[in-house]
Amino acid sequence: MNRLLNWTEIPVVDLDRACVFYERILGARLERTQIGDCSYAIFPTADRFNAGALVLGPGYRPSLDGPRIYLDGGPDLAAILARVRDAGGSVLVDKVLLSEAAGYVGRFIDSEGNTIGLQHA
Repeated sequence: MNRLLNWTEIPVVDLDRACVFYERILGARLERTQIGDCSYAIFPTADRFNAGALVLGPGYRPSLDGPRIYLDGGPDLAAILARVRDAGGSVLVDKVLLSEAAGYVGRFIDSEGNTIGLQHA
């Protein structure tokens, strides 16, 4: 196995709202596309094998209790967490140091009801 993750999908119930939320907190533009019955908003990444999207479609339902993904929080994930409330989410865990090796993490609930983490090593 070359990497643990290759693609991540975050379920949404309102793609427009979710795009506004993530674009606002991450300061990045998501690219929209349609594949079959599903609408995607793809996160911009330099590494095509470390990518993902917001997804609206059959079989995709946001959850507080589903798998936990951790997005790259950049050099100071506290800046992203500071924008979460204004964008329509809520912060569950403010920036905290796990260890020198693991770095910092934080967690929030997005506009759709998913629990999402941030990490920066």
